[in-house]
Formats: sequence, C-alpha cells, structure tokens
Amino acid sequence: MALDIKMPALSPTMEEGTLAKWLVKVGDTVSSGDVMAEIETDKATMEFEAVDEGVIAEILIEEGTENVKVGAVIARLAVEGEEAAPAPTPAPAAEAPSQDGPAATPTARKMAEQAGIDLASLTGTGPKGKITKEDVEGAIGKSGGATAAPAPTPAPPPAAAPAPSGERIVASPLAKRIAADKGIDLAQVKGTGPNGRIVKDDVENFTPSAAHASAATAVPAAPAAAPAAAPAPVAVPSLGGDLDAPYEEQKLNNVRKVIARRLTEAKQTIPHIYLSVDIRLDALLKLRGELNKSLEADGVKLSVNDLLIKALARALQRVPKCNVSFQGDTLLQFTRQDISVAVAAPSGLITPIIRDAGRKGLAEISTEMKALAGKAKDGKLQPHEFQGGTASLSNLGMFGTKQFDAVINPPQAMILAVGAGEQRPWVEDGQIVAATVMSATGSFDHRAIDGADGAQLMEALKSLVENPMGLVV
Repeated sequence: MALDIKMPALSPTMEEGTLAKWLVKVGDTVSSGDVMAEIETDKATMEFEAVDEGVIAEILIEEGTENVKVGAVIARLAVEGEEAAPAPTPAPAAEAPSQDGPAATPTARKMAEQAGIDLASLTGTGPKGKITKEDVEGAIGKSGGATAAPAPTPAPPPAAAPAPSGERIVASPLAKRIAADKGIDLAQVKGTGPNGRIVKDDVENFTPSAAHASAATAVPAAPAAAPAAAPAPVAVPSLGGDLDAPYEEQKLNNVRKVIARRLTEAKQTIPHIYLSVDIRLDALLKLRGELNKSLEADGVKLSVNDLLIKALARALQRVPKCNVSFQGDTLLQFTRQDISVAVAAPSGLITPIIRDAGRKGLAEISTEMKALAGKAKDGKLQPHEFQGGTASLSNLGMFGTKQFDAVINPPQAMILAVGAGEQRPWVEDGQIVAATVMSATGSFDHRAIDGADGAQLMEALKSLVENPMGLVV
C-alpha cells in the first residue's frame, strides 16, 4: 500500500498552510531528507522534506493551493516493490455531498448562492471533482447570471467567441477586464498561467492572427449596439469613495496576513508609551573600527546593528523590569535577554532571534545575525529561529530614517526603534562641537512597564552606547 504524505505542522501554531511549490513530480524517486515541496505557513515559506524512501505515486494537492489543513493527504509515496502508478481514487466519501451540498471551494459556494445556482447541477474541475470559482463563473455565463425569464428576442452573441470544443475560458479578473477594454477575444489568447490560465501579460502581449482579424472585420456590428461601457470603478469604503486610479490586485501571502492581524491587535489592545533619546555614536564607531581591525583575520566584521543588539541586551540586564511580558493577571519577568531583530524579507517583515544576547560576545552575535538574516531573506528560517524573543530591535538607519515609533510585537512588552546616525551640533564641556548622533525611541507596553522604568532603560542604553567598553567586558 502506498504511504500517505500529509500536510505537516511546521510550527506550533500552524493549523493550515499554502502548498506554494512542488519540487518533485509523479515518478520521481525520493530519499529521506530530500526536499519535496515549499510550504507557506503563517510565519514563513519553509521546505518540506521526505521522511521515507520511495517513488512519488500521486500528487493530490496542486501547488498554489491555499488553506490546506494540517494532516490532509497531499501526495502518496510508493515504497520499494510497488509501482509508481497513482493510487486508486477512493470512493468520494470525503468529498461526497454533505448536509452543506457538493464539495466546493468557499468562494465557489458563495458565488453560487449569490447567483441562485444549484451546485449539484455543476461538474467540478478541481481536485477530486471539487467545484471551483471558475466552474461557477462558467455556469453564470451560460445562464446570464439571473433567473428571470428570457427576453422575447435573443440577445446578440457576445464579442468573445466561446473557446474551441465548448471549453471554458479560464482567465484572471484583471486579464478579462483588459481584454474587454481592448476588444480582445479571450478564446484566441493562449494562457501561460497555472493550468493554462490567461493572465495580464498574455492579454497585453496578444497579437491577433491575420485570419482572425479579417474574420472579425467581416462580422457586421449589431445595428443598435452601444459601445462597451468602461468598467465601473471599484468602491473602496475605507478610502471614502471610488478608486478610479489604475491598479493591480496582489493577494496577501500568509506572512503578510499575520503581520496585519498581529499589528492591528497590538495597536488596538496595547497602550503604547514612547520614550526617545539622542545618543552620540562617535565612541561606538571608533570602537567598532578597532574591533573590526582585530577581527579581520577571523573573517568577522561587526556592524553598528550588532553592537546595538548587545547594548539593548545589556540595558535589559541593568533594568530587568523592562524585560517582561504582560499576561492578563500575571507578569512574566524573563531572566534571559532574547533579542528579536526586524529583517525585511521578500514575504514580509520577520524577526529572527539572537538568544541570550546578554551573555554572547560581539563576534558571536555578528556571525549568528548574518546567518539568520540570510535565511530570513531566503525564507529558510526554522520556527525556533523566529518564535519567542523577550524584546525587539528595529533599525531603519540604513535607509536614512531619522526617527520613528515602532509597534510592539506581542506578547513582548517593548521594542527599540533606531534611526540613522548623522552629523549634528552637540554640546560638550560648554562648547558646541560636531558629533555623530542617532535618535532612538523605545515603545513600551504601559500595562507592564511604567514610564520611569522605560526611562531608566533608555538611560542605560544611552550610557552603554556612549561608553561602549561596557559591551566588550
């Protein structure tokens, strides 16, 4: 019997995920440890490795499928001695019509309800015969999308001829709209998207054939046909009116969805208090240059961010009241400084963690941070590398940002926002001198951290950065 390959739980909180990409196909031989697929969780895109040896007998979930439940069978593996033919399709018990009707995607079900279409009358083209949005769109196109009696005079045929052999045309909404604007017959366009789906580029790059163009000109226009109306602007209530500027829809990935949900929750439920200080960097920059010169033979090059990670960890050691988490009726005070560092990745912001940063040396922090940042940008972080943390650091100085207020990352109770170091006037011994200065702002959860405690932390941070020998002893 073939082995079922199931959707794995790649993080403790994962309940479902997106099967982003298959890296194997039916007939491929895999061994334990081979990467079979890329799966997008609520945190990152991660690789899924085989745990058994065999041949891929069947792929049940297509790549790009969203909301795949943990534990769902996504493929089957033929073990040694078995043929790699697809396993027989089981009786449609799991996909059989239930009290909710035939198996259909949530979008298809909702569209059918709005159009008054009986799902039982449709034939699904999705996995295991599941009814998809395109199936319902096809039915709406055939029925005209309404249940009213037909008009006495048949309507003229649509501008776009039906696909050959009665096939349904599958195209993105944007591609359909562009085709309508340009008067392009989608039946003549070859799709390059998944499963032959017509996408925007296919329509924009389409050149009608000479035969099709002459045939089109030979067809007389309907006598009283009015010019096609421009598509109605999309109403966007949150913007207070109609959005009439050109745009492209970009579906949110799971990481962006989580960012939106968590930061909305943070701003709505956490009373933020912001405390800012200006910190002179000249001594820190001088020490960094000396340390990098001594570490050159070891291939280590410290960044300013590496020193700030250490400085925040040491400041939390001096003011442990800020190394906490608010938990309703209790307050957790951490005995270790695990610093989450914000990194911009292609899928969205993610925060790999330097654990026990207060006890680590600068060279170790630098080496570890470079490795974690690289994995974050490649989407290869493992759950234990970005889940947890007791406080966060967000540095936008490399983009020239002078100062900003960061949003707390729950369940943490503070985050340090760091701006760019720049030349500013500085008073030293009663004299105005030019100095390299940065602005740093701490965001604190006022339920857990009083203003005075937050101010002490910012004071400790300023002292450590302006007198940086405390970072190396």
